[in-house]
Amino acid sequence: MPHLSRLTSLALAIALVIGAPLLHAAQAVETAAPAAATNGKAPLPLDELRTFAEVMDRIKAAYVEPVDDKTLLENAIKGMLSNLDPHSAYLGPEDFAELQESTSGEFGGLGIEVGLEDGFVKVVSPIDDTPASKAGIQPGDLIVKIDGEPTKGLSMMEAVDKMRGKAGEKILLTLVREGGQPFDVELTRAVIKVKSVKSLVLEPGYGYLRITQFQVNTGDEVGKALAKLRKDYGNKKLRGLVLDLRNNPGGVLQSAVEVTDHFLKKGLIVYTKGRIANSELRFSADPVDASEGVPLVVLINGGSASASEIVAGALQDHKRGILMGTDSFGKGSVQTVLPLSNERALKITTALYFTPNGRSIQAQGIVPDIEVTRAKITREQDGESFKEADLAGHLGNGNGGADKPSSKGKAQSKQPRPQDDDFQLSQALNLLKGLSVTRGD
Repeated sequence: MPHLSRLTSLALAIALVIGAPLLHAAQAVETAAPAAATNGKAPLPLDELRTFAEVMDRIKAAYVEPVDDKTLLENAIKGMLSNLDPHSAYLGPEDFAELQESTSGEFGGLGIEVGLEDGFVKVVSPIDDTPASKAGIQPGDLIVKIDGEPTKGLSMMEAVDKMRGKAGEKILLTLVREGGQPFDVELTRAVIKVKSVKSLVLEPGYGYLRITQFQVNTGDEVGKALAKLRKDYGNKKLRGLVLDLRNNPGGVLQSAVEVTDHFLKKGLIVYTKGRIANSELRFSADPVDASEGVPLVVLINGGSASASEIVAGALQDHKRGILMGTDSFGKGSVQTVLPLSNERALKITTALYFTPNGRSIQAQGIVPDIEVTRAKITREQDGESFKEADLAGHLGNGNGGADKPSSKGKAQSKQPRPQDDDFQLSQALNLLKGLSVTRGD
């Protein structure tokens, strides 16, 4: 149309760029777009579009190096999303592919979940058995430099892009921990294959179930793990179970619902509230309880975020388990990925979620029922002394029981157990054993 002014053409171009995700959103939420039209929404803000066009012209004319229209428009979109909240982002082809890989359980990088705080890149949690966790990186660490370049002012996606790379390549992170002095950690990138569920027997009758993140198949994996723990205990109901959600950065909402459902027979699990119709969802438990009502302690900490908080909050509200540890991260928002037509996508915050009792976790987190902070376990050597059974000529037990002399001089072949070096886990197990004693199990 030759009669269209440059400004009008640009306005139409912008409308098409931002209209594409709206088209997908309308398809996802049925009648959202027609409803907006009938509500008489305001037309495009022409004054602001004129300013945008003027800024774009000035950059193209005066910037020290030539910049093409595509770069300027993509940067404008990135800025538009990054300034909404820390979790909304524009995903290019590589970022979109990486997001799909991460929710399927395999991706390349360091194995670290990050967020933004006051312009700095902050570690939400390292993922188990990855370069980040093996290097001792902890939740709350600030990443102030990547390969010597400051991270201040980077968007979250830009920081993630810098940390990703080919397996085998080295990277140097400069960290600040709890306001201390900066220190360097060198890591080697790897292909991250995350097994989202791990289980083992702590002691006869007491199981341990760890969820490292919520992937598409996590709900099924938890069901299988519960069945295996029961089988390992002679197909009997467990006496107690520790569900470990520490340093779990979250993941797929549906998986969090499925995991929670394994521990409940009825009631609301979580509900969400947003502006578009289909963002208001309610998830309830079905009558089947795969855990058989086993006494439960749930471990959380500052690295437990999003989907982890959904599970912990629901179990706490239903008084299904005792939460132990420290306050969780406080991410109470839901992101929806809206694919675009050119292998790109928008990850945009569409709703807030609420626990069954109506609590919003956003920026507050879940407070455990019993606070137990991290601590190192140091064991004193018992000074073995003689017992009655060591004395020559001692009387036997009147009921016919075997003598129990001191263990001095006997070889100690005790195998190391997870609870021996994990204070929070040790406390959780002790609580379960105490509950078992009071129940008379």
